[in-house]
Amino acid sequence: MRAEVKSLGPLVRGMKSPRGVSRILACFLALSTGGLGYANAEPQTATAPDAPPRSAPPAVGRSALRPAWDLDGTYVWLGPTGAASRIDATWDSTFGGQLAIVRVRERSPLGVIGGAAGASLWTEREGGRLWLDAVVGTRVGGRMLGATVGPVLELSQLSHPRLGASLGVWAFLGVTPFARVGYVDELGGFAEVGIHLALPVLRR
Repeated sequence: MRAEVKSLGPLVRGMKSPRGVSRILACFLALSTGGLGYANAEPQTATAPDAPPRSAPPAVGRSALRPAWDLDGTYVWLGPTGAASRIDATWDSTFGGQLAIVRVRERSPLGVIGGAAGASLWTEREGGRLWLDAVVGTRVGGRMLGATVGPVLELSQLSHPRLGASLGVWAFLGVTPFARVGYVDELGGFAEVGIHLALPVLRR
């Protein structure tokens, strides 16, 4: 009996696992583990290199704004004017306005050059006056002083226009006081003193 058992050969317990199946399972395990690691990995950020050192000190460009003390430029001035005038042997006052276009160069011998046009009405006598002046000026003792010269046209409701001319002086003190003498056809000479407020409406 024992001899028969020995002749049956070695006993096999369970089934032998094929090598191919074991290798396939190992590959799936490796792939699944690697995929989870890649999904959980933090994104890599590139580090920019440092900027090269500055080879020269920083330079600031010129400002486009003019300094407040620089008054040079071309101006358009517009403002009211009033004067007391003696003409035709009587005193009267006038009120009106004046427009001036001037070029200012403070450090030049001819600091102001330009032209002015104005109109005014008499308060007592009827009519008014138109004028067109050439304007020049220069800086004297820290103040701008100047002169005007040009034609005058005297208007009246009861008579034809009368042509004349005037010569004046002025000073810029924030406001502009002036004095002027002239001659008007058929009315004779006149003299006036007044003040003009020049308001800058444009500067270039």
